[in-house]
Amino acid sequence: MSLELTAVFHRVPEGYVAFVEELPGANTQGATLDEARANLVEAVHLVLEANRALSEEGLLGQDVLREPLRITTA
Repeated sequence: MSLELTAVFHRVPEGYVAFVEELPGANTQGATLDEARANLVEAVHLVLEANRALSEEGLLGQDVLREPLRITTA
């Protein structure tokens, strides 16, 4: 799966603070830009995993249809 998101890195005295504009909750920090980038990838995976688990829990026992959703942006 390929999805393009926007990573924002803010320089602070301790290093970098990072977040993804399109995914609330995906934020982190790192002493270096490379560390912040790596941490942000992990944060995105964790947020998506947590959101999926919460969704599954909320839909438990319900008749639902799941299918892939591909988004193309301009």
